[in-house]
Order: sequence, then C-alpha cells, then structure tokens
Amino acid sequence: MKKVETMNFRLWSFGLSMSLSLITSFAAFGQPKGVAAVEPRMRVIVDNDFSGDPDGLFQLAHLLMSPSVEIRAIIGSHLNARDGFDPSKTQADNAAKKAREVLQTMKVTKTIPVFAGSNTAMVNDSTPVKNEAVNFIIQEALRTDTKTPLYVVCGAGLTEIASAALTNPQIANKLTLVWIGGPEYSELALPPPGYSEVEYNLNIDQAAARAVFNRSSLPLWQIPRNVYRQCLLSYAQLLTKVKPRGQIGAYLSGTLETLMARIQRFINIGETYILGDSPLVLLTALQSSFEADPSSSQYVVRQAPRINLAGTYAHNHTGRPIRVYTHLDTNLMFADFFAKLELLNGQ
Repeated sequence: MKKVETMNFRLWSFGLSMSLSLITSFAAFGQPKGVAAVEPRMRVIVDNDFSGDPDGLFQLAHLLMSPSVEIRAIIGSHLNARDGFDPSKTQADNAAKKAREVLQTMKVTKTIPVFAGSNTAMVNDSTPVKNEAVNFIIQEALRTDTKTPLYVVCGAGLTEIASAALTNPQIANKLTLVWIGGPEYSELALPPPGYSEVEYNLNIDQAAARAVFNRSSLPLWQIPRNVYRQCLLSYAQLLTKVKPRGQIGAYLSGTLETLMARIQRFINIGETYILGDSPLVLLTALQSSFEADPSSSQYVVRQAPRINLAGTYAHNHTGRPIRVYTHLDTNLMFADFFAKLELLNGQ
C-alpha cells in the first residue's frame, strides 16, 4: 500500500473509531473520561423552568449530549405565579419531574441529582429561600478538591442562585453565572414590536434579579431578550432534524408541536420558534479549543445596571463589569445539536 493510501486509511480508521466512541458514549450517557479525546473541562449546574416553555427541555437534552461538560445537578425552577404554561402552585416540583422525564427518555445512566427549587419567588431582594438546590450550589462552589471551572446556567428566574449568593457571598468568585434574561439595553438594541416592559425571565422573580444585579458580585454573562430572540428554529428543521431522531427527538418535537398548535388557535405564529435557552449550551460546552471562551459569539463588557422596583434597568456608576452578549453563533449551536442527535441515534 502506498504511503499516501496508508495515511488516508489510518485517518479514515481514526475517524471511524472516533465516531464509534462518541456513539457508544452517548448511548451510555455516563459522560465518561476518554471519550475520543473529549473530556469534561467544566462543571455545570443547570437551572430552568422545565414545566414552562419547552425550549428548556431542548437545552437540557443538548447539554446532556455534550461530553465537554460535567453536569453536577439539575434544578427545576418556578415560573411567574400566573403563568399560562403552568398555573399550578407546584411549578418547581413539576419542572423537576420534566427534567427526570428527559433523563429517562435519553436513558441516562449516570446519576445526576435533580432538585426542585422554590415554588415561589423571593419575598424581597435580601431574604434568600432555603432548599436543597440552594445548598447544593453553595456546596459545589466551595469545593476545594477540583479546579475545574463551575458555571451555573439559568434559563428562567434567578431564585436559587440569588439565594445561594445571599446565603454565602463567598461563592461569588467561585463560579460564573450565565443567564438568559433581561430587556434590551437602549444603546445596543431596540425592543421588539409589542414588547413587555418587564422581560419575561426577569419578571419570574424580580427580587432575585435585584439581588443578583444590585447586591451580589457574581460574575455574570447575560443574554438579553434581543439576543436570545436570535435563536430561531424553523418548523422544517424541527420535522427533519429533530423529530426523526429517536425517542428524545420525538419527545422534544412533541412538546413543541403541541405548544405551537395550542398557540396557533389564538395567533398565527408562522413557521419558527425561539429556542432561547440553547445559548446556555453554546456559551459553555461549545467554547473554543484554545484560550477557551465562546469565541464565535460577540459581547460587550459594561457596568451592571441596577434593577429598579419597576423591573427595568437604572444606571449604576458603581456597577461591576458584566458580559452582555450581542450576537450568537446560532449556526454552530444548531448544527451541533442536530449532529449530536444523529450520533445518539447511530445515524
């Protein structure tokens, strides 16, 4: 065999073995070490309102398929008390049940703790809620047996992370908070037509948002409304790239199609849906290989504003520097999600 042919064969064999290793690891979902040179390089605590908008379920499934992260815990959090997605008084409990459904559907073998957060918002911006989820965040942040970076990724309200920071302020320099939420910054973007003055996720727990922005020193990467609205999935993509991909593809597409059909009775929503929580995967699992950072997405560094009692921004000349993302690499985000679904299902 010629030298070039030998090299090509070796490269092909390496590629095949790498693909098989990835498929095997995805099937086991233990996120083991030695996954074709992909090992966890960050710890992640996932916090989301899984009984609400199904975009959180898509984000959770995507993160579970990402071998570069070690998911330390999943927290099911509450919605606004009057939210149409789940008007019950057990929203966080229901969210935790939904998270367990995803784990079961994906046949995850690794034990990942799932906590129900508080079913209600904080009573004010200085009184933390007390629960197992808050305790776990503090415990994980204060670990001394690892130097692996810790991210707390929140796709809804901030009740648990705000409570953890109030309970033990020492965690502030031990983690990075990535949050989907907050309205547009007037100097960066205009609000959408017919917008709500108080952004949806911020409104879930305004007191918690004030605690994080006004009182804490938590490192914060914020993805405000104008940016998470960039994450448009077309209905055609849902039908061709998600729905045929095994049990989890059918599960995810089913949750979204059911919701779209329900909404369609009242307003014509067209042929797209915003998967606004998926940047939580893009900005963590899909960081650059060298000088690790979300290098394909863009942000500005600005002073954290104050959140006022009206739920909007107020200038804070002493605010700490935070990242505010302005543009997301949605091509990488969605392409990676679709590819991992294919690998998971051996296609």
